[in-house]
Amino acid sequence: MIGKVLGNRYEIVEKIGGGGMALVYKAKCKLLNRYVAIKILRNEFTNDEEFIAKFKRESQAAASLSHPNIVNVYDVGIEDNIYYIVMEYVKGQTLKELIKQKGKIYISEAVNISIQIAEALSHAHDNHIVHRDIKPHNILMTEDGRAKVTDFGIARAATSTTMTNTSSVIGSVHYFSPEQARGGYTDEKSDIYSLGIVMYEMVTGKLPFQGDSPISVALKHVQENVLSPKIIEASVPHNFESIIMKCVKKNQSLRYNSTKELLTDLRKCKVSDEGDFIKLDDAHDSPTRIIPAVKDDSNMINNNKRRSRQKKTNENNKDNKNKRFITIAAVISALLVAAVLIGMFFIMQLQDFLTVQEVEVPDVVGLSDDMARQKIESLDLKYEVLGEDYSSKYEAGFVMEQKVEAGDLRKVGWPIQVIISKGQELVTVPSLIYMLESDINIELNNIGLGEVNIEYENSDFPTDTIIRQSPEPYEEVPAGTEINLVISKGPEINTLFMPKFVGRDIQSVKSELAALGLAQGNIDYDTSDEYAEDIVIRQSIPANTEVEEGEQVSFIVSLGSTQPQDTEDDPQDGEDTGGDTQEDPTEDNSSIEKSRSLVIANLPTDKETVRVKIVKITSGESKVVYNQVHNTTDAPFSVTVSGTGRAFFTVYFDDEDHMTREINFEEAN
Repeated sequence: MIGKVLGNRYEIVEKIGGGGMALVYKAKCKLLNRYVAIKILRNEFTNDEEFIAKFKRESQAAASLSHPNIVNVYDVGIEDNIYYIVMEYVKGQTLKELIKQKGKIYISEAVNISIQIAEALSHAHDNHIVHRDIKPHNILMTEDGRAKVTDFGIARAATSTTMTNTSSVIGSVHYFSPEQARGGYTDEKSDIYSLGIVMYEMVTGKLPFQGDSPISVALKHVQENVLSPKIIEASVPHNFESIIMKCVKKNQSLRYNSTKELLTDLRKCKVSDEGDFIKLDDAHDSPTRIIPAVKDDSNMINNNKRRSRQKKTNENNKDNKNKRFITIAAVISALLVAAVLIGMFFIMQLQDFLTVQEVEVPDVVGLSDDMARQKIESLDLKYEVLGEDYSSKYEAGFVMEQKVEAGDLRKVGWPIQVIISKGQELVTVPSLIYMLESDINIELNNIGLGEVNIEYENSDFPTDTIIRQSPEPYEEVPAGTEINLVISKGPEINTLFMPKFVGRDIQSVKSELAALGLAQGNIDYDTSDEYAEDIVIRQSIPANTEVEEGEQVSFIVSLGSTQPQDTEDDPQDGEDTGGDTQEDPTEDNSSIEKSRSLVIANLPTDKETVRVKIVKITSGESKVVYNQVHNTTDAPFSVTVSGTGRAFFTVYFDDEDHMTREINFEEAN
């Protein structure tokens, strides 16, 4: 196996141990770059289908355990008929090796180790997992003194399979409880018994029962009482002795009811040994003993007396002698027959004690509580309701789960534990309206609802605020129901292209800003030789720039020219100018209007008709010079406009600003 890679992940490095069930290897996990321990089942178990099925199921259950005193199970797999469990690698030694090394363990250390083992078992028992093979070999001691219990899955799988055959008991018989030795029902109290034997061995260095064979040891667990550890080791404190003796009671009902009760006494014992706080009840705890047959000799004595009297009175009577011998022979025969019958009776009793009839467990999932009880008890099995839980599949009052699978063999009297459905769980939906998206997980945590589906849309609500939900607030729905939320993206923002406002009268610009949804910014003034008074010289956002609705635009407006105007006096009325009147060569001819063509290159294509309006802006005044409805297929077309000097023309499509164009009428056409 050295160098072999299991699951394309675990490379086996070296063999580090083994037992009756499995071999243990150290391996390197290539994925997480750490060392792990891998237990590989021995070949003799890989051909037992029932064992393998239980091994998989119980190992997966053990993988659910998470406790500092339990060796973590990381993975379970099969490859090329190799069944393996991947576990936490613990650097250290087993408790068995520690006991052998020290001979026996100091009381304070033994109490600490016992508490840690009991805490591990308490966690497992809370999760309905019984170990069934607690022994020092299955307890690993780390280098810092922490105890870690291992082999939960493999132990349970082994016992649940092998206990069905009372002729062969697999496991560590020195630590078996009496019920395990008999092949009877085992539960959490069986683990408590085995822990008691482990505690006994820790403080004395010896096991309470020894024998020539596993069967002889098993019978001692059934028949003989455990000697007090103080007989072997006088330094054992009184209360710790009482704890051990209560754990190893033959009668399960006289042991601790749970590992939690055991932990309470162990912790008291750790603090102080003063007082007698361990309650022992020895009632009904006498060991099972085989009572030898007792021979009854009273008839023989009476017959001897009669024979004496007959001998005195009829000493010569041969017929009486024959009768006497016949009587003696009959009495002896009767006694022999009685002895044989008594012996056979006790053998049969012992066989019945150690052998329990098995029955096949029925399937009761989906049956009502009453029907399931009748079906289980009709087979002389014990019906036990473990608890109730919600189920979306089974109605209230019906069995939703059974802990022993249908078809498995169990002994008469074995408890079949079931879970009863409470019906479908209903959950009240909380109100999430107006809540922030970041608070969703906090509000829905542990409520029992299913997946959250989110959509986003624009609204007047603040961004990231929940505006709608389904199901509605305070509605009762089945657990696991998905919840749908709509979350605000904030108000919808429209964009537009910034018009050209340069060259236009500031008053008309202000009106157009409001119509476009733009905000007016600062308005500053400056002198200009190019633009007349109140005409926009510059704008803060260039024309044709895409901006969001509500954007603020600032302007610089002309104060007019700084050049002085001619102040030549006009001639007086009637005054002779002394010559013919001539035309002034500098006379302004701009009063003569000229015509130009304004080309409309395209029209909107998302409608059939559009109203085209052209507004002329000059000297701070605006005037509509064109207002007609066109088919959108009319483009391109031109509109004739007229004016003097420079003028601005703004084109509107259905009252929406399309473009602004400046025309210099003084330029050559």
